[in-house]
Amino acid sequence: MTPQLAWECACLLGEGPVWLEAEQALRFVDIKGRAVLRYDPASGRGERLETGGMPSFIYPTDGDALLFGSEQQLKLLYPDGHVETHCDIPEPGRNRTNDGAVDPDGRLWFGLSDMPEDHPGGELRCYDRGRITRKLDGVTVPNGPAICTEGRLLYHVDSPNRAIWRFTIAEDGSLTDHLLFTQIEEQAGYPDGVVLDAEGCLWVALWDGWGVRRYGPDGQLLDHIPFPCARVTKLAFGGPDLTTAFITTARGGLSEAELADQPLAGSLFTFESPVAGHHPHRVKLS
Repeated sequence: MTPQLAWECACLLGEGPVWLEAEQALRFVDIKGRAVLRYDPASGRGERLETGGMPSFIYPTDGDALLFGSEQQLKLLYPDGHVETHCDIPEPGRNRTNDGAVDPDGRLWFGLSDMPEDHPGGELRCYDRGRITRKLDGVTVPNGPAICTEGRLLYHVDSPNRAIWRFTIAEDGSLTDHLLFTQIEEQAGYPDGVVLDAEGCLWVALWDGWGVRRYGPDGQLLDHIPFPCARVTKLAFGGPDLTTAFITTARGGLSEAELADQPLAGSLFTFESPVAGHHPHRVKLS
């Protein structure tokens, strides 16, 4: 599993890759580049749509639009490129949307990250058919979440504290059974985006950690894939059989010397995985 360059897209903060089966293409965002991107592996072509704001994740919906989070709003991106606001996120503070995931019931779970990432004022929230509720607070930079195929387990990343937690999603949508899944050691960087594969193993991107890790359901480290750049942000499974891993990275905040040492920082990478992933669930808008 050696990463290969897919697209030298030079993202300031590439994030949120998601495979769209109908398009046989990958969508992802550049948060600080204020854009939504599309990559077609068959042609090798990439497209960039400037959206303004700070788009942080993007998912298909039960309609013809894609839903993405941007600062304190959820927005819809239509096939013709038109963007409109779907709803505002009740947020009196300085938080912005960060990472997200969709469960089998079509609920969108997403983090609100503290800005400028120096205070534990972040939260985990859930969008359920137009209603947004708070599920967890007291975090600075929430990442993930990742949700198992049965919709019962949720993995939540507290990036600055290098901790990955696992919860049970109760029937009423509350989070119970708070368990520390794994603690990333200091020299390995910070856990960023996470995703689950078909064997229930968790893939973790390492910010300032130069790689991606795979953990078993029991929290045991199974594999580590080194990358040619430090700021690895998230992985998604795609391709016809969902065994192609697509990985976003970031170049924002690196010095000139660091960029000279890692010129591909901010690119989209790929490798062939021995295990398949899952198709993303669609957000139910109503």
